[in-house]
Amino acid sequence: MDGYSPSEAERELNARFRGRSGSGAHTPLMLDWWTYDFGYMWPITRGHFLVFLVFGAAAALCAWRGWPRWITGVTSVISVWGLLGALVMHYAIEINSPMTMPTERFLASGGANVVDLGAGSGRATLMVLMSRPRTVVTGLDRYTGFYGIVDNTPDRLRANARKAGVDDRLRVQVGDMRETPFTDGQFDGALSVAAMDHLRSEDIPRALTETARILKPGGEFLFVTINSDFWVKFAFPTAIHGHGYWGWKGNEALWRERMNAAGFDVLEVGAHPAEMFFLAKKRALPAGQS
Repeated sequence: MDGYSPSEAERELNARFRGRSGSGAHTPLMLDWWTYDFGYMWPITRGHFLVFLVFGAAAALCAWRGWPRWITGVTSVISVWGLLGALVMHYAIEINSPMTMPTERFLASGGANVVDLGAGSGRATLMVLMSRPRTVVTGLDRYTGFYGIVDNTPDRLRANARKAGVDDRLRVQVGDMRETPFTDGQFDGALSVAAMDHLRSEDIPRALTETARILKPGGEFLFVTINSDFWVKFAFPTAIHGHGYWGWKGNEALWRERMNAAGFDVLEVGAHPAEMFFLAKKRALPAGQS
């Protein structure tokens, strides 16, 4: 059809749903399951749904053949868990959608020069670009190694930004958050979502100090780490025992101490499904220093 643009149509759809929510935050839609390609492994994005289908079919077969009721019961329970797990992953944790802004206080003015440290395939980058329509975001990532994203490349990040209709405000920079290529005070805001917490413990203070360096005095920093809460433990029962990445428990006292040492004042701490977030502000320089 003449005049049709997929990016314009999706931008209009996102705007309509944001308007219904009463805020600029992204609201996950079922279509987001297929709209974006963040590259997470299929057991995480579609594994629960596969369990639902396989064990649901097994339960139906058991009932049809008249096999012992306990077999039908067990397969039915596992099938229901698979369905509920899929709903948790896609609607509570939003694994294949742009993230929802955890706090409206971050970049509340709506316009800023922002850096996403460990941007990966863009869930957090898109969150900022879509909910803060006057921001420009630079996505920084090493794009080497494996951190749960298959074929983690700048092109994947750019492709997701195009699908969201925000690629005109995206910049991509290959680099290490422990030693960035940016100048002092270059950014108004910074964020790191499920990225800085992947570093070795001895490298985290270095990354936080570097974050403070590239922020202007008073610049805002949003940090999000995995938090093994009810939602995580339901979807990944192994997390109950603290095993694996999904078994991590957010440590508020430890992260407060680290941020304070790096020159940040923590303004807000909160939790959403599978995550703990910290909103901090870089301390202003003492009078007479620049």
